[in-house]
Amino acid sequence: MGGTEHLAVQREGATLILTLNRPEAKNALSLPMLVGLYDGWLAADEDDAIRSVVLTGAGGAFCAGMDLKALAGKGMDGEQYRDRMKADPDLHWKAMLRHHRPRKPVIAAVEGYCVAGGTEILQGTDIRVAGESATFGLFEVKRGLFPIGGSTVRLPRQIPRTHALEMLLTGRPYSAAEAASIGLVGHVVPDGTALEKALAIAEQINACGPLAVEAVKASVYEAAEMSETDGLAAELKRGWPVFDTADAKEGSRAFAEKRDPEFRRA
Repeated sequence: MGGTEHLAVQREGATLILTLNRPEAKNALSLPMLVGLYDGWLAADEDDAIRSVVLTGAGGAFCAGMDLKALAGKGMDGEQYRDRMKADPDLHWKAMLRHHRPRKPVIAAVEGYCVAGGTEILQGTDIRVAGESATFGLFEVKRGLFPIGGSTVRLPRQIPRTHALEMLLTGRPYSAAEAASIGLVGHVVPDGTALEKALAIAEQINACGPLAVEAVKASVYEAAEMSETDGLAAELKRGWPVFDTADAKEGSRAFAEKRDPEFRRA
C-alpha cells in the first residue's frame, strides 16, 4: 500500500487513510513524512477506486509543524529520501497541499496539536473534523518566522479576514471550539472520535457519483479565483458534461423509480 516510516497508508472501502506517524515528535513534518504524503496524494489521484481521502495523525496529535532538522535529512531520518527532493525540489510544497490539489475530497481528522505547518496543511483539506481538545494556531510570528505554507493567502479566503489576521499576527493558540466558531473547522466531536466522524463523512461522499463529486470540487475551487460571471460560465462548462455520464443516467433512473433512499425519506 506504500507509505514510509513516518506516513502510514491504509484503505477502508473506497477511502484512503493517510496517517502522519511520528507520534514521539507530535507528528512534526519530516522528509519521510513529506515523501509519503506526496505519494499518497498521487495514489489517490491515479486510482479511480479511491473516492475520498482522510488525513489524520497518530498518537493523539495531528501535526506540530515542520521539523527543520529532519527536513534537512540530518541524522537517521530521511537520508534515503534526499534524491527524491533533489529530483523534485517542489515535493515538500506538493506534500503540504500548497502546490497540489488532489482530485478527490480530502477530510482532515484532527486530534491534539494542529499548529504551525499543521494548520497550514489543514488549509489544503476540504472538510475538517476536530476533537474537542484539539489546538490550532500559526505560531511563526512569535518565533520571528513567516508562515510560508500558504496561510497569508489562503486563510483570509477561508475565514473572515479579521479572524485570519488575528491568527496570523498574534501567533496564539485556538481551541477547537474557537476554530469552529470562525469557520476553520466544520465539526467538533468528542476526543478520540475525529477519525470515526471523518470516515462517516467519507462514506457519504463515496456513495455519491464520483465524477459528479470531482467536478463539483473542481468547480468550487476554480470559481473562487473568478468573478461571479466568469465562475458561473465555468460552472456550466464543468457541470453540463456530468449529465451525460453513466452515473448521472443511473442516478436519474433510481430517483424516477423511487429507489433513492434520500427520496424515500423525504
